[in-house]
Amino acid sequence: VEAVTLFEVVSMGKKAMQAVVDGWVQAYKQDRNVALLDLINFFIQCSGCQGMVTAEMFQSLHKKNVMRKMTETFDEDDEDYPLVRAGPYWKKFKANFCEFIAVFAQQCQCSILYDSYLMDTIISLLTGLADSMVRAFRHTSTLAAMKLLTAVVSIHLNLDVNKHNAQRLCEVEKKRVSGKRTNYRLDHVVGQIERKRKEYEHKLTEIKNTMKAIFKGMFLNRYRDVSPEIRATCIEEIGSWMKTYPDAFLNDSYLKYVGWMLYDKQAEVRLKCLLELQGIYSRKELVSRMDLFTTRFKDRILSMPLDKDHEVAVQAMKLLMLMSQNCEDVLPAEDCETLYRFVYTTYRPLAVAAGEFLYKRVLSREGHEVQPERGQKFGASTDLLKRLIHFFLESELHKHVAYLVDSLWDWAGKFLKDWECMTALLLQNAEEDKKALSDVHQNVLIEIILATVREAAEGHPPVGRGAAKKILSVKEKKIQLEDCIKITDHFVMVLPQLLAKYSTDAQKVANLLQIPQYYDLGVYTKGHLEKHLDALLREVNSIVAKHSDMSVLEASSRTYYTLCSKEIAIYSQVDRARTELIDELIVQLNQLLDGFWQKEEGFCMYTGEISRMHCVLRRVAAFHNAHDLTKWNLYGKTLRLLMFDMEHGSLPVLMILPALQCTYFSLLWQLAAVSEDSPKETVFALRGELRRFSHICTCFLHHKEKDVREKAFMILCDWLLILSHQDSSNNEAVGLLDYLPSTSLHNKLLSFIQEHVFREEEEESKDMTEEEEGKDGNRKIYDLHKKRSLLAAYCKLIVYNVVEMTAAAEIYKYYVKTYSDFGDIIKEMLSKTRHNNKIQSAKTLILCLQQLFQAHAESQDSSSSVDFSSASFTNMKELARRFSLTFGWDQMKSRESVAMIHKEGIEFAFQGATGGVGKCLPPNLSFLLIISEFSNKLLKPDKRLVYAYLQRYIAEPLLCRGDEWQPLICYRNSLL
Repeated sequence: VEAVTLFEVVSMGKKAMQAVVDGWVQAYKQDRNVALLDLINFFIQCSGCQGMVTAEMFQSLHKKNVMRKMTETFDEDDEDYPLVRAGPYWKKFKANFCEFIAVFAQQCQCSILYDSYLMDTIISLLTGLADSMVRAFRHTSTLAAMKLLTAVVSIHLNLDVNKHNAQRLCEVEKKRVSGKRTNYRLDHVVGQIERKRKEYEHKLTEIKNTMKAIFKGMFLNRYRDVSPEIRATCIEEIGSWMKTYPDAFLNDSYLKYVGWMLYDKQAEVRLKCLLELQGIYSRKELVSRMDLFTTRFKDRILSMPLDKDHEVAVQAMKLLMLMSQNCEDVLPAEDCETLYRFVYTTYRPLAVAAGEFLYKRVLSREGHEVQPERGQKFGASTDLLKRLIHFFLESELHKHVAYLVDSLWDWAGKFLKDWECMTALLLQNAEEDKKALSDVHQNVLIEIILATVREAAEGHPPVGRGAAKKILSVKEKKIQLEDCIKITDHFVMVLPQLLAKYSTDAQKVANLLQIPQYYDLGVYTKGHLEKHLDALLREVNSIVAKHSDMSVLEASSRTYYTLCSKEIAIYSQVDRARTELIDELIVQLNQLLDGFWQKEEGFCMYTGEISRMHCVLRRVAAFHNAHDLTKWNLYGKTLRLLMFDMEHGSLPVLMILPALQCTYFSLLWQLAAVSEDSPKETVFALRGELRRFSHICTCFLHHKEKDVREKAFMILCDWLLILSHQDSSNNEAVGLLDYLPSTSLHNKLLSFIQEHVFREEEEESKDMTEEEEGKDGNRKIYDLHKKRSLLAAYCKLIVYNVVEMTAAAEIYKYYVKTYSDFGDIIKEMLSKTRHNNKIQSAKTLILCLQQLFQAHAESQDSSSSVDFSSASFTNMKELARRFSLTFGWDQMKSRESVAMIHKEGIEFAFQGATGGVGKCLPPNLSFLLIISEFSNKLLKPDKRLVYAYLQRYIAEPLLCRGDEWQPLICYRNSLL
């Protein structure tokens, strides 16, 4: 190996390390001062310092003076140094640095490690570096010292073993000597062994002193360092010592440091604590030493699954699982119940960790396997399923089955794919089998079946858990394909039986009917299973005839949509059944409509007839959503009903809503059918119908029934969005159908939102008493959901430029008032519009504030000045502050927008000044207090530009010094 510095060796890698360290040891034996100087410079260089310690400095100066000299050559502003640099090269450098320390200690243990000079000098050097104000010195020296202590601990263990071996050997030889006459050779052997044992004792004493010196001089000072990387390093290494040498380190004197750092503010440090504790609690032989620590810090660990850092929360859950496995009765039932609920959390890794905890403690119950009874095939799976259902019902979170299944998927995938067992339980006869499931349990089991089928077929977590669909590997795709075939093979035959058994239960049927969308439809023809397809279609048609519940009807429609794929051989069979079903529905509808128009134009309809009409229209609407029913000419029939209600206003709401839906779907299918070859007469006729339908929906915005108003608004918003975004570039005929709302229509939509979303919200919150709030909690949640949907529909019109962006100013006014209910929707709209056009979005924000300010000024007495303490002015400032927060921390990204807000705000503030700008008090001057909330978002150069722009409006600064000019003074100060 060529002569290279120690720093270069670390940069080169591990291959040359041992030879160079051996060379350094030989150099130390010849001249220890020169060798130590090389080692000192090695640590200095690894810290990123360009300075060098010379022989003169090393011999003449005190170590503190040496450190001061090195600190002077170090650029303290530059926080970049080898140990924290990014990239694979520097990551490898750090690993090599740690390896070098281990090799160094290993090669020195045979000779110079115990000379009482080498280790004292190194510890003194590292302690001096660790006391530096420079983070690079502290971090590098702490890592070196901690790794050195780790290596020394291993050496101590080896020496301890050798000492005990020598002790035993000495005792054996002494027994041999005592049984015989004096033998000089044996005495000589015993003497050698004794000397060896004493040598080991001496070395152990030196090693123990070294360990104490490093622990007291480095660890005790650095485990509380201001730098989280240094604290994390200390915790990682003390955990290593505890596992390597538990007799010395695994006691409360050392464990307390790990326990204290569980409260550290930095997630990196808390994470290291948990990882090291996992290593300890995973070993049953070490757990008995942890009793006091467990008692003292258990509550802290139990709270950590709620940690704001996701990875810390996950590792805390894994640690708690290890504690529950290896520590008897450490977690009482109530603590476990709390931890089980994490299976419903949205962060998947935490949910999966909680799923493992739940599966091992509650579901699997290792060692408690249930043997199947005689005649039963699924003993263990049945028992697992019943426990899972019981847990779900006990948790009282009845809408989260998909989350529960996903949490258990990685640990109980095989059991969760046992659809044969699940369906066998559902097909049990309750009268014949006393152990059959109750109705509630059946509902949950069907939801579990649907969730497991979806997870197996789609291969990704449910909505809301996971940022995006993951890309499946080849192996995962193969498993997914096999699962789809398994699902189809089983449910093709069983699903018709389940539908027949539960055909009258809407909830069960709605869930069961979602299963066919995950079929591999080719199985029907490959396996000659057409008779099972006929059975399925018969059951679906029977269910449609029995039910009017929208969830059941939509699921039935979706089933037909899935099966009606023209590329599959079964298409003609399914299409025939669908046609028969629609024909039957249309015949029923025509009969009811004929009777309706004959009875004095509907004024004398009975309740039963209204109900039948409602049911048929709902069935037709559900199928019209997914299937093109244009050839049945539904449009004319339902449009006539809507026109009749517009003229007479006597139709019941049960008829209007599905009729409105059917008319909407009819027009959508006609719109989708428009192509380049469509005759212009057809296109113009369709355009006339579109205008007429828009007019009907506009009129229905003022309908006496609330449900009709809301449905008309939703349809109108979706309608406008579709019509304004037709692809007219490739289709000239479609271009004729483009439609943007008029000013009148836009005003009506805005008025609807203000009246039925924001004002109703204020009135309800005022009028509601505490008792009514408790009673009507569910209704209030339902109403809020509808209002959120209405607001979101209108906001989409703004985001997609269907209406002018300035319309958002009216919505922004309610941002603070309704933050808890609608804040997320308004904030998302603000984000999207800013992405579309930064400048226009900024102008909309300032327009909102200007309109609020003018309304505030008009409400004040014209003779009096603006009351800064009034509620309306305080609300304006708070709204401006919230707007400012939406710009985030990246000032460069929002530079133009914020500058525009200040420019527009200054112009508005000095608007209407009489007698010359800056000479008399402008009426809107106090508006400067509002825009001062945005000053902290300006870059320093932009502050100077805005200040210069402000100065244009101040002719004589000396005159602007009274109390009435206070807003100007405050704003000017915010720019300085």
